[in-house]
Amino acid sequence: MRKTKQRQVVLDIVRSTDAHPTADWVYEQARKVIPNISLGTVYRLLGRLQEEGLVVQLEAGSRKSRFDGQPGPHQHIVCERCGRIADVPDVVDRAATERIEQLTGYRVSTHRVEWFGLCPKCQE
Repeated sequence: MRKTKQRQVVLDIVRSTDAHPTADWVYEQARKVIPNISLGTVYRLLGRLQEEGLVVQLEAGSRKSRFDGQPGPHQHIVCERCGRIADVPDVVDRAATERIEQLTGYRVSTHRVEWFGLCPKCQE
């Protein structure tokens, strides 16, 4: 994909936050840098960045897709009350993956684990 200014701005925005933003939030931030960018362009760029493995689209705990700019191995915990998503270090080790392969006959290429609970703020 051609590396345009719009593409770089959208990628930088997603990577600059750990809030796992929605496309609408990315759009609002991008408009501060590129006032004439459209929401459709942001959606297309996020889709392409996902295809390239530079961002990950999350469906956890929300009706709207959220995006993660850290595609490396990690998991997420989702607040059941406010919907906040936080990163969790990858706790699934190779032994667990091998056991799943033995039980199912599948060859595991990747995995996704999501945890749910109440964030510290919602516990107050």
